[in-house]
Amino acid sequence: MTQFLVCRDADRLALAAADLFAKLARDAIAQRQRFAVALAGGSTPRPAYGLLAEEPLSGRIDWPRVEVFWGDERCVPPSHPDSNYRMTRRALLDRVPIPGGNVHRVRGELPPEEAAAHYRLELQMVMGGGGRFDLILLGMGTDGHTASLFPETAVLNDEECSFVAVYVERMGSWRLTLTLPTINAARHVVFLVSGESKAEALARVWSGERLPAALVQPAEGELMWLVDRDAAAGLVPG
Repeated sequence: MTQFLVCRDADRLALAAADLFAKLARDAIAQRQRFAVALAGGSTPRPAYGLLAEEPLSGRIDWPRVEVFWGDERCVPPSHPDSNYRMTRRALLDRVPIPGGNVHRVRGELPPEEAAAHYRLELQMVMGGGGRFDLILLGMGTDGHTASLFPETAVLNDEECSFVAVYVERMGSWRLTLTLPTINAARHVVFLVSGESKAEALARVWSGERLPAALVQPAEGELMWLVDRDAAAGLVPG
């Protein structure tokens, strides 16, 4: 099932995202005793993370039962300004009572293939062979990429691995990312899309063009698009 919600502005989008995160966390913990989430990097989710670190939402989440992963990471040390882990730690994780052992960062400082192998093992150990994320948060780039799944890259066809290293030719750099099968196995996948610069890509995805973001179709889960008016400009969901 796919849901599409247009928020008035970026602030309302952040509030909707944070509220949904807290609700899904409570539901997962009540049903399965833990909440396994993969966080997104970039600027769009940062305000939502800030809201989750504050009352009243922070107090509604049983943080010791939350297992935090990342959907993708740059090949940089954790202290680097480009690190998704660094952004999330500052906005959220350092401000809530989550045990350090529940935070599973990508080792972006390692060689790319080694970092990917390390994370696959981490996922296996924590999630188990048939483990599913309760929630995966995703953003979308102006080219329709999501996580580090870029157009015309071989990783889009990977059906074997849960997490891989991918060299993005157009950027001249390595990235580390969850694969489509892992994302599409999640119980809930939520896109957060904000800003006029994303309007064209969103329209292309919604029209059915097979950009990476359009390939996210949870097999037995729920997909939600949370977008602001600028990103949805001129778009009428069908």
